[in-house]
Amino acid sequence: MELKNDLGTTAIQDVIAAYPEIGEILQRYDIGCVTCKVGICLLKDVVSIHGLSREDEARIEAEINDFLSQKAA
Repeated sequence: MELKNDLGTTAIQDVIAAYPEIGEILQRYDIGCVTCKVGICLLKDVVSIHGLSREDEARIEAEINDFLSQKAA
């Protein structure tokens, strides 16, 4: 998973704190990181450990990158 700003190597709790919208994207795919109390998983690992199809992983990657592109504009 290749995310803009090297965001994939950031702990999910930090990602969601900075970009709550990414938590919403993950929730649409039944990834419950928003309510996780640990939050130390890296964003790139969070997606891969949930056993999603390659297509869903690609969709999440595209949605997050599109969101980050819009935030930068």
